[in-house]
Amino acid sequence: MTQSHSHSAAEIRKGPRALCVLDEATVERLLDPAALLDALEAGFAALSAGQVQAPPRPELTVPGAGFLLSMPAWQEGLPLAVKQVAVFEGNLSLGLPNHLALIQLFNPGTGLPLCVMDGTAITGIRTAAAAVLSVRLLARPEARVVTLVGAGVQGREHLRLLSLARDFAEIRVASLVAEDARRLAATHPRALPVTDLRAALADSDVVCLCTHAHAPVIEPGWIRPGTHVTSVGYAPPGGELPPALLGGASLFVETREALRPPPVGCAELAGCDPAAATELGEVVLGYRPGRRGAAEVTLYKAMGTAMEDLVAASLVWRAASQQRLGQWVTI
Repeated sequence: MTQSHSHSAAEIRKGPRALCVLDEATVERLLDPAALLDALEAGFAALSAGQVQAPPRPELTVPGAGFLLSMPAWQEGLPLAVKQVAVFEGNLSLGLPNHLALIQLFNPGTGLPLCVMDGTAITGIRTAAAAVLSVRLLARPEARVVTLVGAGVQGREHLRLLSLARDFAEIRVASLVAEDARRLAATHPRALPVTDLRAALADSDVVCLCTHAHAPVIEPGWIRPGTHVTSVGYAPPGGELPPALLGGASLFVETREALRPPPVGCAELAGCDPAAATELGEVVLGYRPGRRGAAEVTLYKAMGTAMEDLVAASLVWRAASQQRLGQWVTI
């Protein structure tokens, strides 16, 4: 028995449809950091429970210039999301961010495009927010001193969000360029620039690596017992994190996809046993333990997962819809 249609597929056209466009300033205004941290915690739980589709990201490479990643994700109850993120280091000399991104949202019932929003700001804040969530979950409760290594976009976003995890008394900022550290530290009342990184780490409770370095920026011996270390840098084939630190630390990741080769995973984790890594969502769900002792070194290594973009963009889209913000175009 055949189903009757008023029109055949050949006769149907999409027709004019409204599409919302959100610029960088609007996205930044609508994305509440505290709400994002809580939404990411729920998102990591859903990811570890198998409730999020986030296939491996493909990469287009422009030799000698940069690369473009495509990152799709979907969870029931949210729009379909696809982020395209370009990483071009030469942009800095042109006065452009070295990470540029767009996020597209689609209706999960029909596939109709809903929104195109700037993803550059979201990429910066969601990466830092996931690292800060790991601080909230894994750092010692009494942690009061943190050192940021890197004074770029991630240093800026970490500095802005760290107070959501702990009441830090002192935030030290180190950078390859001392003036960058000084200028970033001047934006926060509890931050101060440091030039002797080894000395700064000697009594730090949390260490956040926020660079785009292609080689390790710290030595494993500089990390004292009980420290929580985060690393968000992505610069294959090397990276900012010394692989030797993995031998004496408990490893936590967004997803075990991080242990695959780049561009899906992290270069610094090459050769690690996936079974030895714990997903943040497993900690949230109680499937596996987080910190197990005051002297334990815990290490969170980020690779970036499209779930984070999905969660952040959904918060922005919901707020924009409620406040009737954005530019509407016909497509």
